[in-house]
Amino acid sequence: MIKFRQHLFTGVAALAVVCLAPQSAVAQQTGESVSEDEDAVTTSNQIVVQADIGYRNRVDEAEPVLVYDEEYFQRFEPLTAGDALKRVPSVTFLSDVIESDGPRLRGLDSGYTQILINGEKVPGPNPDRSFFLDRIPAELIDRVEIVRSSSARRTGDAVAGTLNIVLRDAFALDGGYLKGGALRFDDGEIKPTAGLYYGGALGPGRVLLGANVQGRYNPKLKESFRYGDSPENNPDFLTDDFDNREDQTDTRDGWDYALNGSWGIDGETTEFEISGNFVRTDRTENERSFEYNVAEGIFGPVAFEDDEDPGLLTDNYNVAEIQQESYAVAARLEHEWALGETTFKAGYAAFDDTRDEVEVEVAFDTGEEDDLADPEWEGALVASRNQDTELTFQLDHEVPLSMDVNLVFGGLWQDKTRDTDITEAEQGDDLADRNWDQFEDSPVNLIDPFEDFEPIDGGLSEIQEKRRDAFALVEGDHGALSWEAGVRYETTKVEINDFTVAPALASTEYDYEEWLPSASIKIDIGDGRLTASGARTLRRPQFDFLTPVTLEEELGDHDLRGNPLLQPETAWGGDLGYEHRLGRNGVIGVNVFYRKIEDLVEIVNTGDVRIEDEGGEDEEEFLIFQPQNVGSGEVYGIEFDLSTDLGFLGLPDTGVFGNVSLLDSEITDFLGSRKFNDQSDFVYNFGFIQNLRTLGAAFGATYRKQGAAYGRVITEEVTTTYGADLEVFVEKRFGNNFTIRAVGSNLLDGKKSEVFNKFDTVDDQEDRDFDEYELESERAGPVFQLVGRLAF
Repeated sequence: MIKFRQHLFTGVAALAVVCLAPQSAVAQQTGESVSEDEDAVTTSNQIVVQADIGYRNRVDEAEPVLVYDEEYFQRFEPLTAGDALKRVPSVTFLSDVIESDGPRLRGLDSGYTQILINGEKVPGPNPDRSFFLDRIPAELIDRVEIVRSSSARRTGDAVAGTLNIVLRDAFALDGGYLKGGALRFDDGEIKPTAGLYYGGALGPGRVLLGANVQGRYNPKLKESFRYGDSPENNPDFLTDDFDNREDQTDTRDGWDYALNGSWGIDGETTEFEISGNFVRTDRTENERSFEYNVAEGIFGPVAFEDDEDPGLLTDNYNVAEIQQESYAVAARLEHEWALGETTFKAGYAAFDDTRDEVEVEVAFDTGEEDDLADPEWEGALVASRNQDTELTFQLDHEVPLSMDVNLVFGGLWQDKTRDTDITEAEQGDDLADRNWDQFEDSPVNLIDPFEDFEPIDGGLSEIQEKRRDAFALVEGDHGALSWEAGVRYETTKVEINDFTVAPALASTEYDYEEWLPSASIKIDIGDGRLTASGARTLRRPQFDFLTPVTLEEELGDHDLRGNPLLQPETAWGGDLGYEHRLGRNGVIGVNVFYRKIEDLVEIVNTGDVRIEDEGGEDEEEFLIFQPQNVGSGEVYGIEFDLSTDLGFLGLPDTGVFGNVSLLDSEITDFLGSRKFNDQSDFVYNFGFIQNLRTLGAAFGATYRKQGAAYGRVITEEVTTTYGADLEVFVEKRFGNNFTIRAVGSNLLDGKKSEVFNKFDTVDDQEDRDFDEYELESERAGPVFQLVGRLAF
């Protein structure tokens, strides 16, 4: 808390310095509003040739929303929506280097962040209900909205906030353009990227069609050092307690294919739109690991004699073949009539996830007396099939109560089904009978076709959720004052079927309901705005906690038992912010937030034990843990953001941007007080764009840094740190229809480092009796990209 207050004081001082910069020149510039008309159609020439610099938009609604159009991101050529979000406030990631998959708004677990596509929830493959944004090509994005507080209009699954990715629709593009380019990676691999996009009139309405294909690649090098004790207990652990070293190459290689379409009619009293999108990912994750009993001096396969120390302990090969498909279709009808305005929406969305993962390991040091003469190998194939579908209908109606006050009410009907099918097969034997050369062959050459697949514990299940929601709110706009207040009533019926447990436990049904009030107010004060909001939100239980199976040795030596009666976590929260207009385009803002989370899901001791017979009269007991709604916690922080040109310094073609988020939280677990797991202390990024109008060119750079993150669960603790990230671009414009752009990213050779504290039991964790202390790091080199766009 003391450190947070120090960060808070520093941040407020920085904001004061900026706000007290020469304002006389700013005041002389014209412009009534920074916000743009979201209904305006953008021509393809405007998208391809950016004559101006894109800034963060201001919005007029009462809700605290930050809006970033595609112009804000495009010059740095993000590949995915996740890459684009690296430049906005309070979004952290816990991904591998040069990847941005699960956004963690305000540093919290991805399950606390609501992800919307075009304002609608989308299914995903992850058990915590999160959606990986690295699957959405950035080229399809029209704008990104960060909704800091909740509203009765939307579902309440937004404890940390909401990220709404708005794709281009039929009213967003006029004309067409082609995109083509290539990316070069650190190991020399080159991957292409290409796209075609068109928007125009079709019959009585307008149509948009987009297609995108891009190669994905990430070559990483990993290194791990493992010890029997830690610096907590032995300052000389590096030499006294060394156990083994692991060198690993980890390459992610694949392709993303995306289609996006929309057709709509915009009449005087009626609007109609039908839209759809499809994304497919084909990806191979290939890992090859060598484990040694020396800290340095040996690399790759190692020769040894039967009576010598092997040096090389294991040779491990792991490959995962992944295919993911997500698709959504939606229709929206909006009609104004004598009793107000009615909007009806219908949608169907699905996510299919297929993953076949093979792991084969050759063990040269098996613990047997003659292990050097007879190494062993074992292999396993885990086949995962997950499907998540959602069918949704929404209806809302807006009635004017006066000239500036409206009543809005409506409801949601949604059926969600998640099917899980995970099976495995194993094989292995002594190596003596196989014709295998450790210097020429990979361990994968040892395996035969897998047979006799068996479901893993909890691997065959179906979870159904039936949601029926209703809401009502009142909103007003009185010029300098806008506000809204409402309540949402959410009911959920859950049915869980697990086909791997005893019939008495196989099926569970239960339901829950929540009242979620919310309110927001925005007051204009000269060139500034004050916003305040409060809301009650929730987080639904993650799927892998709901199945009633007991997983042996899931938590070190302890077991984990699912809880099919888990209730959602709930939170009361508030945001208080101020933003100030700087000239015609600029804005600077500060926001403080607070969340009090109740019914927090924590892993607790059930009091039950698993007894293991050690032979004779010896028995050993292992505790059984279970997720339960027993905890509470607080989350708080302060967020700054700046986006403006330097016109007040006589530099209207120089744009600067930056944001700083200072994040903190407090929770009490079985070992005492800690932050929410893996919440970074801070995240910031800043940069500039220089437009050279007379040359038809531009260049810029952005720098990002994310603070350390610490997580603690039963028998394991991990601290994660990331190196800084620097991106640079240079562009040249030709006429009004062609632009070529060169981008370099990860120019500081980013590195991710993790420190693991591992224990066998909770008692060992409390006593700091380590089973293993591990230092792991991974790195990936710079990526260079050359992209051209041609408007037609």
